Amino acid sequence: MALKKYLPKPRWLRIKLPTQKDFGQTRKLLRDLNLNTVCQSARCPNIFECFCKHTATFLILGKYCTRSCTFCNIEHKDPEPVDAKEPERIAEAVKRLGLKYVVITSVTRDDLLDGGALHFARVINLLKENSELKVEVLIPDFQGSKEALSLVLAAKPYVLNHNLETVPSLYPKVRPQADYKRSLQVLKWSKELAQGEVITKSGLMLGLGEEEREVLQVLEDLKAVNCDWVTLGQYLQPSKKHFPVQEYVSLEKFKYYQEKGESLGLKVFAGPLVRSSYNAEVLNK
Repeated sequence: MALKKYLPKPRWLRIKLPTQKDFGQTRKLLRDLNLNTVCQSARCPNIFECFCKHTATFLILGKYCTRSCTFCNIEHKDPEPVDAKEPERIAEAVKRLGLKYVVITSVTRDDLLDGGALHFARVINLLKENSELKVEVLIPDFQGSKEALSLVLAAKPYVLNHNLETVPSLYPKVRPQADYKRSLQVLKWSKELAQGEVITKSGLMLGLGEEEREVLQVLEDLKAVNCDWVTLGQYLQPSKKHFPVQEYVSLEKFKYYQEKGESLGLKVFAGPLVRSSYNAEVLNK
């Protein structure tokens, strides 16, 4: 596939800057508590909307990733030591923001024996001391470790999310250190290990050069491993050094994929600005 180097962004994808003071308040709270968010690290286009609503997706286990996916804005550097006090600061942030639904994700930590699974469990367990709070986790693949996955599931998150991100043919260019079948296995094991008592979720970025038949096959693959929810969003290139956008997918195409997924029995949330944790509380209703 010959890569397109630059595509102008459609007008309907341009994001308005915030005017509410709430944006600054959320950002200050996170800074004061020394917490990372994927909203900031990954340059999410929905950051203004979410921060103004006093919500964020917390990024644990440091801000540096051991992998170098070409779509992702999170820095690839030697990772930081695991911060044992981080779960407490996240709990404090959740309390101050008044959240009833929280999403926790992480950088990938291939340097740790358990990939950071125990730290995930500690965060979940502490947050669940508030019985009214629902916790969704967006996890890495833990290099295919069933034992590490078991640690996370033992803490009983409400939703276990692991993103496939793209179609198998694009993994060498987009996710060179990941494996499509391994990621599917993580979702399959999640249902089995939790004995069906967890909602499983995955997500895809569109516009990376995938073909329609490939997207439809991924939806079928997700159904085959009993995945419950799927998010489909438009890939947006974080900077000139990242993988270039190959297509801006039309609203009609997003609707088409949503209908195809729903016909398989999946719950699908699709649209250009949809991200795996965007409006997560709404999706679970």
